[in-house]
Amino acid sequence: MPKTIKEINERIKKGKAVVVTAEEIIGLVEKDGLKKTAEKVDVVTTGTFGPMCSSGAYFNIGHSRPRMKLGGGEVTLNDVPLYAGFAAVDVFLGATALPKHDPQNKVYPGEFNYGGGHVIQELVAGKDLRLHAETYGTDCYPRKKLETLINIKDLNEAVLFNIRNAYQNYNCAVNLSSRVIYTYMGILRPHLGNAYYCSAGQLSPLLNDPYYKTIGIGTRIFLGGGEGYIAWQGTQHAPTVKRRKNGIPQAPAGTLAVIGDLKGMSPDYLVGTTFQGYGVTLTVGIGIPIPILDEEICRFTAVKDEDIWTQIIDYSDAYPNCKPGGLGEVNYAQLKTGSIKVKDKEVPVGSLSSYLKAVEIAETLKERIVKGQFLLTEPVASIPGEESGLRFKPLKERPIE
Repeated sequence: MPKTIKEINERIKKGKAVVVTAEEIIGLVEKDGLKKTAEKVDVVTTGTFGPMCSSGAYFNIGHSRPRMKLGGGEVTLNDVPLYAGFAAVDVFLGATALPKHDPQNKVYPGEFNYGGGHVIQELVAGKDLRLHAETYGTDCYPRKKLETLINIKDLNEAVLFNIRNAYQNYNCAVNLSSRVIYTYMGILRPHLGNAYYCSAGQLSPLLNDPYYKTIGIGTRIFLGGGEGYIAWQGTQHAPTVKRRKNGIPQAPAGTLAVIGDLKGMSPDYLVGTTFQGYGVTLTVGIGIPIPILDEEICRFTAVKDEDIWTQIIDYSDAYPNCKPGGLGEVNYAQLKTGSIKVKDKEVPVGSLSSYLKAVEIAETLKERIVKGQFLLTEPVASIPGEESGLRFKPLKERPIE
């Protein structure tokens, strides 16, 4: 019999809800069958912990004396540039922002030791950070220069706002060229020397709800160790890519824009990360609860790694030059063995996301729900699905007259 989120929340409040992780639901369905498991289980928790470049945070630092208008000026935090094109004391920090004196140009060619993702982690950790600002003065905002230490506890608002996270499936990257290449998918050795993938597979949120039937705008989530919400579909959201019969996309598909209070988050789940020869990013922990409203949703959450397939893509030529096609498909069970076959060659493979950390996130979210510390929310609107016709479009370049 179908359930509602309201009914599940009442069971959570009474301490009677049955909550399992996306790993655990697989064994339950195999043991007890789909119908019985769907009746018994109320919530399935998911998790992912991987680099998510389209992440950032905005702050309101409060007014100095005399007042100063940061908008239109140059502002840095620990030498990393902030975007200040808002009002007087609102600023935005992107996870991939780099300081002007970036080490790639100095002692360590191709290395990026520090950037926006690291600043976000240090801010969440409660460290004092150096704020520097220079701008023009006005009658109402006469101050022109500011240098001070700031701390998250003193900020009016400190909000994580990530415009594209929790990718629904992603490529497996390899290198067919004769040289080492440095990418956001890691260092790829020549002549198929290695491969990298980046997904929690059977634990990943959108792979457990492939048609976005329960995950939508307004869904409360585990974000960075605290709580957050889905604010919109993420950028590059592409729900119309080819899918297998089980509904799982065979290529990068759905994405989520998420938001939450940084003051409630943890540096254990927001980690500044360096990619040699590429740049910096933020590794983000996200966990999403999926209410088991019916047998269909239960079936989706019981997806296994061997049922999730992705594309093997050459990042030396096909990817940078936007060439269609790949080198075949591989499933996540194969990827997690540490070796796959590409063009008749055994290729060692590694993951850029942490499955162990994803398990930890799903378990932590489960514990919070069981204790009544985390209630589910009804989405206020759906994430666009296949019917929307949305696809990821390339840039249409036009000459400037």
